[in-house]
Amino acid sequence: MAVVDETSSQRFYQGTRADLKPEDRFYHGTRVDLRPGDLIKPGHPANFGNLERITTFVYFSATLDAGIWGAELARGEGPGRIYIVEPTGPFLHDPNLADKRNPGNPTKSYRARDPLRVLGECKDWQGHPAEVLQAMKDHLKRLKQLGVEPIDD
Repeated sequence: MAVVDETSSQRFYQGTRADLKPEDRFYHGTRVDLRPGDLIKPGHPANFGNLERITTFVYFSATLDAGIWGAELARGEGPGRIYIVEPTGPFLHDPNLADKRNPGNPTKSYRARDPLRVLGECKDWQGHPAEVLQAMKDHLKRLKQLGVEPIDD
C-alpha cells in the first residue's frame, strides 16, 4: 500500500506501480531510443544547469505536456521521444517544478532514485510552437547565467 510521509516537506510515496490507481499514467521525455521493458536509471549527464553534473534522480510526470518539454529540451541528437513509464520504487514531487516553486505540483512532476520501467512509447504528440520552445530555451539560459542550478540532492 502507498504511504505518504507527512514528516517530509515533500510528499513521499512508498510503493510501486501496483500501489497506484490503474488510470495513473506517467511520461518521460528524452532523445534516447528505448524499448518496452528497458529501465531508465539515474547516473547520466544532466539536461539542464551544469551539463557536467551527473543526475542522481530520474524525472517523470503525470502530464503529457511535461513529457513533451523533456523530449524537446533533452540533450543529444535525434528525435524527441516520450515514453510511458512506471516507477519501480518510491518517488517524490520534483522540487524543481513543485512545492516551493509551484505550490501543489501543478505539473505533476516527480523524481525517483529507483529506475523507471518503459511500458511503451507515446507517438501521438505535438511539440510546442517554435517561439514557445525558444522562449523556454532562453529562460533556461538566463537561469544558467544567474547560477540557478536544479535541485538534485
